[in-house]
Amino acid sequence: MTTAADNRLASLLAEYADLEAQMGDPALHADQVQAKRVGRRYAELTPVAKTAAEIASAKEDLETAEELASEDPDFGEEVERLRKVIPELESKLAELLIPRDPDDSKDVIIEIKAGAGGEESGLFAGDLMRMYQRYFEHHGWTVETLEMVPTDLGGIKDSSIAVRTKGTPEGGNGVWSRMKFEGGVHRVQRVPVTESQGRVHTSAAAVVVMPEAEEVDVELNMHEVRVDVYRSSGPGGQSVNTTDSAVRLTHEPTGIVVTSQNEKSQLQNKEAALRVLRARLLAKQQEEAEAAAGAARRSQVRTADRSERIRTYNFPQNRITDHRIGYTAYNLDHVMNGELEELLDALAAADRAERMAGGQS
Repeated sequence: MTTAADNRLASLLAEYADLEAQMGDPALHADQVQAKRVGRRYAELTPVAKTAAEIASAKEDLETAEELASEDPDFGEEVERLRKVIPELESKLAELLIPRDPDDSKDVIIEIKAGAGGEESGLFAGDLMRMYQRYFEHHGWTVETLEMVPTDLGGIKDSSIAVRTKGTPEGGNGVWSRMKFEGGVHRVQRVPVTESQGRVHTSAAAVVVMPEAEEVDVELNMHEVRVDVYRSSGPGGQSVNTTDSAVRLTHEPTGIVVTSQNEKSQLQNKEAALRVLRARLLAKQQEEAEAAAGAARRSQVRTADRSERIRTYNFPQNRITDHRIGYTAYNLDHVMNGELEELLDALAAADRAERMAGGQS
């Protein structure tokens, strides 16, 4: 009897074969955007095709081993090994067949903003940025600064960075597949450098993570975008150059405002702001689509509400707590040094379990 999983597998294997044929067509590579999309989807489906092939091969080997074992008992061990391996592979395939987040292969734009807590919040925002950059370095991902507004004490008031994998990500697992769990309010408890009495203060910084939108993802009418230019400013508001190189984009239909002043060229700042604007518009479209479908968020683990407190960093106790999954560890010093794998693995596992239970992406 054919099951829904069988039908889904057959459909994915047919798509995989079609993608493989497309990749062998030289005409595809004349369109770099389409070639990138095909390459990413092919990488996403490769683990499915590979595991399905391993199962088919193992079943053939088992049939042969069982026939040989009836004549030669030495083949009995191979029979037992294959009988153990096949269910493991089938379990792996079942997990791979769960509908995945369609953005998992994408690069991301991350915004980090100081929140409540004055200068200490800005310093913590800077600490979060360094924590993430060390993690990115470990993965060999490239980081491009789109916007960076420092505070008087060397922290961060507002920032935007683009993070990309090099080439096609293995298994279709791009930056979004790991960083999508980081969006929300991050709270810190520690003695600020500005505190003379040694008292522990609480402050916060906000992190927004968005899949980077390609031009084909978002229809952007530039007639609906107001462009304002002004002079860049540094800490304390002082002008840092003598030309109107900073750019402010206002998307009039939605009211979304994006600024960029990191580059010396007005054109470069406009391009950086457009990338952030497209990402915000794509995120808004996705949130509206999920709400219309009756789901405020695709996953309870991946927070859609950007004002929700997701994590606490307690420096006196060297403790980090993720409130969404009840995760607590006493290795905050390692986490702040970019060692995020254990935490992100726990979030990914919770998300995977939720999707398996609900059968949704």
